[in-house]
Parts: sequence; structure tokens; C-alpha cells
Amino acid sequence: MVILRYRFVSQLLFLALFPLSAQALELSWVGCGITRNAFMADLASAYKEKTGVDITIAGGGATKGIREITSKQADIGGACRFKLDSSRVEASANMIPVAWDALVVVVHNSNPVDSISLVQLRELYQGKITNWSQLGGKDQPVDLLIRKGKISGVGYTLREHLFEDPAVEFKSKHVFPSSGPLEKTVVKSPNAIAVTGIASAQKRDFKILKLEGMDPSFENIRTGNYLLYRPLYLVQNKSSENSRESDRFIQFALGSKGREIIRRNQVVPYFDGMLLLQKRMDNWKRFVREALAQQ
Repeated sequence: MVILRYRFVSQLLFLALFPLSAQALELSWVGCGITRNAFMADLASAYKEKTGVDITIAGGGATKGIREITSKQADIGGACRFKLDSSRVEASANMIPVAWDALVVVVHNSNPVDSISLVQLRELYQGKITNWSQLGGKDQPVDLLIRKGKISGVGYTLREHLFEDPAVEFKSKHVFPSSGPLEKTVVKSPNAIAVTGIASAQKRDFKILKLEGMDPSFENIRTGNYLLYRPLYLVQNKSSENSRESDRFIQFALGSKGREIIRRNQVVPYFDGMLLLQKRMDNWKRFVREALAQQ
């Protein structure tokens, strides 16, 4: 009887220290490649070390990172755009901002161009700039690389910020299904130009241009001096089977250890730049008005 009672107490202590959910549970993360490349691997590794919960990571883009969560095909998503108001399939997504990401213009290392203006960037996507000489470069054709569709994280953000029109068509023959192949093409193509997230771009071997003469440094993004930025989100479905554990991971990402990991990857944690949202709206409304006035 004493032995049985001892075993029972031992089992209770074991379960208290190591809950079954933490022993056997595995979470799945899917979504935006920029977020994945930026800090997700490090966050997942630190969370596993703390809790024992493993998180598998897959890319696929912001839209996948939202819609596979609402359809309960994955536990946590990553998105570099907010859910679409017009989309029923995205309605149940719970979007939690965790970081600020700058959108940066990238070119081949051999390209002599160092900076681009907002108006030039707008004209590039309108098809008005087709030769590098128009940007102060060589007399060579510009190969503008864009993401497929209009609701990718980068594509949607550019349409909203540069044009205030999510339906605008970008003028390019070079279309890519995700940010990874697009970035790899810039690395090896002397005439290429593209926009991607700084969180991902920092880990590639190409040149990042200044925008309006401003570098996308950590401090310039945090203060809003670098103008082109957007939030990065973790996505959750509150009705999913593993929602309680996914919520614990999100709280970890927002906590002091998670923010430290995000900073270590040269990305601005969301709470480090709380004034950016209003500043962004003011800056971009002014820019769009000025750009339209020039046409």
C-alpha cells in the first residue's frame, strides 16, 4: 500500500513538472518567408528549450500563413500583411503584431546605383522607368522582379503605400511565387531590382539601396525615419485544437526573451516602435498626395 501510494504521488509530481501537452505536443508554423527567415527559427528553438514543445516551420507566403490557420491546417501562422476585410476565409484569423519590418529595394552587388526615391519607386512599378540610366546607372534595361498575385505581403503593402490601390497592376514580366526565389535571382542578376523585407534581405549577398537617402538601419526603422515599413504578425485561430499552446508561444514571442531574440536578428520588436503606426499613416498620406500632384 505504501509503495502504491508512493508511485501515485511520484506520477502526480511528474505530471506537474512535465505536463503531457508539453511532452507530446508539436506545433506547426506556416507563412511568410520573410518572417521565417528573420527570427522564427530562433524563436522556435528557444521555446523548445524552455518548454520541450517542438515547432515545425514551413514557408509559403503571408496568404498561406493566414488561410491555413483559419482552415486549421496549421497551429500558428506568419504574415507580413493584415487579413483582408473582404475575405471570408481570413475573417477568423487572430492577428498579433510582433515586429516591424522595413521594405527595402535590392539590386545586384555590381550595380552602381546607391539610392532611390519614393517617386522613382512608384514610377518603376508603373513601367515608366525601364532603363538603369533613368536611375543614375548604366544604359541597361531594368529587370523588375515582382511577387505573383496582388495579396502577397510585399505586393499588397506596396500597392497600399505607393498607390493606395490594392488592385493596381505592376508592370513586369518577371513574376515569382515567393520571396526566396525572387531574392536569389537578385543575387545573380546584374540588371535586377526588387523589393523585399529587410529581415530577410540582411541574410542575402546583394546591395540594399537607400530610400530617400536613408539607410534601413534598426534605429531608422524604429524611429520611422526610414519611411517604408509594416508590421509582421503571428496568426492564431482561437478555436483550433492547440490554441492554448500556440497562445503560450505567442506570449513568449512578445515577452522579454522573445523581443531579445527578435532584436538579435536586427528586427525591431513591435513594442519598441509603438509610435510608428500613426507616423506611417501621416507620412504616406503626405507622400501619396505629393506624388499624385506631380502627375
